[in-house]
Amino acid sequence: MEANEAPVTAATTPTTTVTELDALESESIFVFREVAAEFERPVILFSGGKDSIVMLHLARKAFAPAPVPFTLLHVDTGHNFPEVLAYRDSVVETLGLRLEVAQVEDYLADGRLRERADGTRNQLQTVPLLDAINSHRFDAVFGGGRRDEERARAKERIFSLRDEFGQWDPRNQRPELWSLYNGKHRPGEHVRVFPLSNWTELDIWNYIEREEIALPSIYYAHERDVFERDGMLLAVGPYSQPRDGETVGSRVVRYRTVGDMSCTGAVASTAVTAAEVVVEVAASEITERGATRADDRASEAAMEDRKREGYF
Repeated sequence: MEANEAPVTAATTPTTTVTELDALESESIFVFREVAAEFERPVILFSGGKDSIVMLHLARKAFAPAPVPFTLLHVDTGHNFPEVLAYRDSVVETLGLRLEVAQVEDYLADGRLRERADGTRNQLQTVPLLDAINSHRFDAVFGGGRRDEERARAKERIFSLRDEFGQWDPRNQRPELWSLYNGKHRPGEHVRVFPLSNWTELDIWNYIEREEIALPSIYYAHERDVFERDGMLLAVGPYSQPRDGETVGSRVVRYRTVGDMSCTGAVASTAVTAAEVVVEVAASEITERGATRADDRASEAAMEDRKREGYF
């Protein structure tokens, strides 16, 4: 040290404040890179919903300036919102990504699946998903599930093993101490990977605002013809029609989550920016799935039962 040089102390050392979003982003990026290092044929489940959009954004950050080294997979029920499908296709084309689409409609057409009595198709996605995983030999499947969404998803590890039948055993969970992830699996098995596990809905929206991530328009307030059923506002369309006694009206609404049009409800909202959505979500006492997904209301174990069978 020179005679006139002041000693470096804690007071003179520059400090960098790491925010909660920075920490979550760093963890997710680490997970993406771990999977790229451990697995041969990973795939990202991409529906055009906000969680899968954030997941893709993180994957791009993880490998920039190189392209995303993963295929995208969408299990299309045939009842998706057209705005979301248009967004999906635009992103794939713009980024030059490879997209595989498994169509529930194909399974209904050839008799491998049958329409449900209630007309919903979310629960019909499991077989096409597992068939796509097997046919393409995907060994790691990224999903956008978060632990705050639902009780069954709160039981998931970040690396979650699926057996040779694609099924999940919540009792067969591997420890993940010190962020050590075990990707070992036998032939026929695969691992579901959830890089957003520790994020909340509020975190997702704060991140969307910070990163200025574009979303399908239905995530923001707009006018739509809806009717009320079981406390949800369902959009009038080819897959959801009012029953006797259900009145159609034009409302200003937005969607907290997107899925099968026949069972995904909207919420009354005037939020037209990510910042305004953040305020709404911060004040909400109901999870997005609990508030707007009819298929998750069937029973307290509805999601866990589907996950055991191979659902996302």
